[in-house]
Amino acid sequence: MIPGFRTLAALLCLGLAVAAPWSLAQEPAKSKPRPAPVGTFPDIEPQSAPVEIDGVRLFRVRGIEAFPAEKRAAAIEGRIEALAADPEFRIDTIRTAESDAGTSIMAGDRHIMTVFDLDAALDVLDRRVLALAYVKRIAAAIEDHRSARTRESLIRGGVVAGIATLVLVAAVVLVVWLSRRVRAALDRRYGQRIHAVGIQSFHIVRAERIRDALHGLIGAAQAAVLLLLAFFYLQGVLSRFPWTRGFANRLLDLVLGPLITIGRGLATIIPDLIFLAILFIITRWGLKLIRLFFNAVGRGEVSLAGFDAAWADATYRLVRVAVIILVLVVAYPYIPGSESEAFKGISIFMGVLFSLGASSAVSNMIAGYLITYRRAFKAGDRVKIGDALGDVTEMRLQVTHLRTVKNEEVIVPNSNILNNEVVNYSSLARKQGLILHTTVAINYSTPWRQVEAMLLAAAERTRGLLKQPAPFVLQKALGDFAVTYEINVYCDNAQAMGVLYTELHRNILDVFNEYGVQIMVPAYEGDPETPKVVPKDQWYSAPARKGSGPDTATV
Repeated sequence: MIPGFRTLAALLCLGLAVAAPWSLAQEPAKSKPRPAPVGTFPDIEPQSAPVEIDGVRLFRVRGIEAFPAEKRAAAIEGRIEALAADPEFRIDTIRTAESDAGTSIMAGDRHIMTVFDLDAALDVLDRRVLALAYVKRIAAAIEDHRSARTRESLIRGGVVAGIATLVLVAAVVLVVWLSRRVRAALDRRYGQRIHAVGIQSFHIVRAERIRDALHGLIGAAQAAVLLLLAFFYLQGVLSRFPWTRGFANRLLDLVLGPLITIGRGLATIIPDLIFLAILFIITRWGLKLIRLFFNAVGRGEVSLAGFDAAWADATYRLVRVAVIILVLVVAYPYIPGSESEAFKGISIFMGVLFSLGASSAVSNMIAGYLITYRRAFKAGDRVKIGDALGDVTEMRLQVTHLRTVKNEEVIVPNSNILNNEVVNYSSLARKQGLILHTTVAINYSTPWRQVEAMLLAAAERTRGLLKQPAPFVLQKALGDFAVTYEINVYCDNAQAMGVLYTELHRNILDVFNEYGVQIMVPAYEGDPETPKVVPKDQWYSAPARKGSGPDTATV
């Protein structure tokens, strides 16, 4: 087990051991359940619902599973509204009547509701006293219901709504006019004083963005004032009419309810957010320390046995990924909403997408690390990968960049490199030398010693080749019509292969022409009357000029 996990597990166990007795000590003692008295609902922790008339809450009632509180409250509301709508009904006929089940509230011979002991438990009152209070509230609600629907009351509400509408329009016009004046005054007074924020010629924040931000603040203030005016207008106008009074009373709750919910949610997750912030800071500084360590290893300031300095950067990336994964595992339970089904569903969906679409990317990343630790090549090496020949310019986790001798950039996926052979011309050239070789076919009539001497003379004339180890000649094949010779020379600069081959081929042609030895062609069928060589006096035939041209170039 990792030491950090062992410490974390020990702290967790210690916390549980301390918290368990404390929670048991804080848990209130439970008494034995007593049977419910006759005429009451059984003790099943029923829910309650408000009884409202025209948006005004009269009282709350309880219900049971067979008759929920909401349904009971709606039935009582319907009976009260029916009584209020009956012009022949007199309020003074509302009375109470006792029964075995509870105290009934009657309107003459019409039943309104029954007050049970469970209802009285809400206000910790006697059932009969509570029933008398309910009678008064019902009577007042019926009286208010009737008065709110009189012609005079409705006309008065319409006049107030009209005046409020005019006031709202005037206020909106005033706010818009003031915001425009403030913007114009700001541009006149401070427009020339607003400068870009930057370092020397680099602008971090341009002056136009600062001006736009100030205008945005003014616009936000304008929107806030307009929303506030609209809220007070709606609440004032809607409360003047009985049909919309309930919505007006709940308007503040509709606006503040989400904000209160968000605030409570933030309050509950503040400890988790503090933990995540501390974990983020520790992780960030830890990664910086790890980066400094591997930078020192890469520069050779810190040496590790059996560890190549070229592995430092790749190893740091692996360690960084491992640390981040470990931190995510630790932080996951503290992420807000991580226990919700939606969060889990999104996590599974993203995991499926990653597994389906990132297989090639993952294989390329793994191949990139394997190539690094195998030390197949490094930046600056001349390599051949498949059909691509060039110098390694950049090694990434996904791909490797090559620059060919034609100055073309070839991007090779690392998985292809891992599955193909790689020829590195530079890895041994610096210490042991890279062997360049080329072949010529010479007639049997030419002594082999002369041929070898001419090939060595051509190698001697080629600039840029190593003197030690010395060049050597191999006889590759005794063919049907000619002997195949191979000249092998050493160089320590793989990037100069093309130039050295060209210079060596030129010198071979010159030496064989000087000694009158013909280089055989593949379609040779017999000896010509005269050797096929270029006479020395024709070496610089027009337009070639002696002392200039490729034969004077340096390596």
